[in-house]
Amino acid sequence: MTPLVPTVEGPTKARGNLDAQVDTISVLFQETARNLELVSKDSYVGEIHRAIELLLSCFSAGGKLLVFGNGGSSADAQHICAELVGRFMHERRALPAIALSANQAVLTAWSNDYGFDTVFSRQVEAFGHPGDIAWGISTSGNSPNVVEALKVARERGLSTIGLTGKGGGRMAPWCDVLMAVPLTETPRIQEIHVITYHAICATVESHLFFRIPAIYTRVNWSVSGKPCSHDRCPLDPG
Repeated sequence: MTPLVPTVEGPTKARGNLDAQVDTISVLFQETARNLELVSKDSYVGEIHRAIELLLSCFSAGGKLLVFGNGGSSADAQHICAELVGRFMHERRALPAIALSANQAVLTAWSNDYGFDTVFSRQVEAFGHPGDIAWGISTSGNSPNVVEALKVARERGLSTIGLTGKGGGRMAPWCDVLMAVPLTETPRIQEIHVITYHAICATVESHLFFRIPAIYTRVNWSVSGKPCSHDRCPLDPG
């Protein structure tokens, strides 16, 4: 019987495969860093400021936010609402935000009986009022149920925000503010989306409750694109 003696070839080959994987991961992080730098110099950042201003006005006036999307965008919608209803960085009052992808009974009942294309627009009809905001998320910009919900929101007098990829797709005409990441690959777009709504949540929280600018933004911008200032704290009970 030949003894089972470990050879150098096995461990070395495995080490080489691991090194290759590490190199691939490093390249991915470097690509993401380049994408962040690209986006930071794009007009996309100006749209983030406009979305922030719209949300500040909405919450200050007692309005609420409705957020919706499919798949990963559904998870993003719930993430956004968790940060606003709960907290982002600081202890403060809750902000009214509802993820329309969270109620499984509504999603499955309506989709089974009437179709998936109107599963979000039906909820906009139920919960949306003039002065509220509908925020649709779709990396392609073409998700039929997201587009339909934005259309219904417009018809009902809600302001609309879109978070999407390059060009904006079919949702673009229905968005008062369109944050369209200038990239085409879904995973890379989603990575920018997370940074985007973290920046928005941080800035909204800071301006509404603490009279301090968030670290994510150096200047405030009105919906018209002109600089503005918030010298008061509309939701601060003190």
